[in-house]
Amino acid sequence: MLVFSTCWNSHRHQDGEEMIDEILSLGFDHVELSHGIKLSLLPGIMRAVEAGKVQVAGVHNYFPAPIDEVGDAPDSRPFTADLPQVRAKAIELTKKSMEQGAALGAGYIVLHMGTVEPLVKRADTAHLQSLARQGMVGTESFAGTKGEFVRRRNRLALVYLERAREAIRELLPRAAELGVKLGIEGRSHYEQVPSEDEMGLLMQEFGENPFIGYWHDFGHIQRKHNLLILNHEQFLRKMSSHLIGGHVNDVKWPSRDHQVPLLGGGVPFERLLPFFPHGVPLVWELSGRASAEDIRAARELWTEKFPQTLD
Repeated sequence: MLVFSTCWNSHRHQDGEEMIDEILSLGFDHVELSHGIKLSLLPGIMRAVEAGKVQVAGVHNYFPAPIDEVGDAPDSRPFTADLPQVRAKAIELTKKSMEQGAALGAGYIVLHMGTVEPLVKRADTAHLQSLARQGMVGTESFAGTKGEFVRRRNRLALVYLERAREAIRELLPRAAELGVKLGIEGRSHYEQVPSEDEMGLLMQEFGENPFIGYWHDFGHIQRKHNLLILNHEQFLRKMSSHLIGGHVNDVKWPSRDHQVPLLGGGVPFERLLPFFPHGVPLVWELSGRASAEDIRAARELWTEKFPQTLD
């Protein structure tokens, strides 16, 4: 099922119905209501849903954006924060996001879990990306820098992974009551939680629960593939039984994600899509800089190449 994320155009609109109408003009009839949606857009969104113009497939935490948040900042209140009051606020806001999403018909909520906080200011992933742009990938120097980063993260990560577990345990009962699945998203930076190994552990622990699953972001994981942190195809094969959906976007080397798919990026969709169960949402999550013309052209190409993903 193809879905389109409002992250592409929510910042350009003052009326939620007009925002939906612009997406409908691209050829999509299902939307993911993304983080960054202002509260003032909700009445128009509700009108569009009630009129039967569009179906809401899911939402992306936090939805709508908290009124005290400056700009679009979905990572401002991580479940892994060192401050307990921040973690508590994250749980509170996520439950509200689930409730609002369920009222609009959403079947899932995409979650960013957080970060290994001591590594945030170090920006190790950004350093690896800089080395990649200099043509250093595959060199001994790059391997040494990456290895040091991985070892440092592994020494620090356990407490932050446990906080992610605690958040999932607290959110799952409410998710079950509302019928909304928790989609734990694969992230673009190695200092974020969970890493791919940690994602496997979480899915093993919670995978029997029907209200949680793995949310694949093609762009995020391709960025890590480009840095030799993982193999995109091998990882997706490993996670396929836990997949509940994905964000579709392409990557220009090494780390410019949220690009329009099939128009010159590096994501090998033809090798990756067979790992997705039939019918799960494939959400086009694109940069606001992408043109409507490119999106329409890419959707036409997608329809020709991957007709099995349309329903």
